[in-house]
Amino acid sequence: MKSTMVNSKELPQEVWRAYAQHHYERALQWTAPYRRRRASRNLHPIYDFLFIYYRIKPTQLEAWHPQYGITLMEASQEPIYQHHTYRHDANGTTLDPSTMDPRAHHRLEMALRLCEAVYERPPQFGCFGMHEWAMVYRGDDEGDVRHAEQLPLRLSQEETDAFVRSRPIACSHSDAFRFFSEQAKLFNRIQPRKETRIDNEQCGCLHTNMDLYKLCGQCMPWLGSDLMWRCFELALEARKLDMRASPYDCSSLGFDPVPVETAAGRAEYERLQRRLHDQAQPLRKEMIHCMKNIFNGVVFKEGTREF
Repeated sequence: MKSTMVNSKELPQEVWRAYAQHHYERALQWTAPYRRRRASRNLHPIYDFLFIYYRIKPTQLEAWHPQYGITLMEASQEPIYQHHTYRHDANGTTLDPSTMDPRAHHRLEMALRLCEAVYERPPQFGCFGMHEWAMVYRGDDEGDVRHAEQLPLRLSQEETDAFVRSRPIACSHSDAFRFFSEQAKLFNRIQPRKETRIDNEQCGCLHTNMDLYKLCGQCMPWLGSDLMWRCFELALEARKLDMRASPYDCSSLGFDPVPVETAAGRAEYERLQRRLHDQAQPLRKEMIHCMKNIFNGVVFKEGTREF
């Protein structure tokens, strides 16, 4: 997941056009199949999650934007850069933080606070993906087993429920927790909520690291498509592990399980979870650096509130 962006602050037209085309082509490898599956109403439980759950449109992933601080030469007539966030002058085309509206500023501000809190907090690796199991706990009673039409459970419902009861559940991610079955919520060591996510989320969490893609999408175009793409790649790997370690049988999709109901499976999950953490932290650090640079370039007021 190395960056393809050069360090130069100015990109000649032939260079940024090449970047934009390369970005579009690699994104199309994921967006085109998603569009076909959506049209046929046969969505992929693993890959299409990133488009549906995060509500990032395929066109948003396909479009290429430079990171703040990069100037594009001879780009003033390009339709994609006609948005008000871009400034065009004799020096070229660049993102202009002074044009940022209050809502966009608030999104970046919240993303920065979350990223800084998560980056500094020690990672925890003892959850073993139990969130997905808690989501289907007593599914036969509550009548809500997601993906049931496409993916059967690897164990019986009774065996699945017994495993959930046998293990401590330590989910710190509020958005994962809200999908727990009502009875399983009582087993979690904390009761995370959206309002307390800055206090609870930590950099070992698979979903918190997957969410870097969501944060990038919410902060576009300011963070640039190169960083967003690397977060997308990380999110794909995290989603694969998420489902491989789940109670679902994903063999029909070509994925072997990480059987966390066994000691060997839990050891494998932790190994892969640590690897995702090691990949996510540099991306998170880069996001923090980018957002701080952006805030250094914007000062404005809305009513009596100062940003």
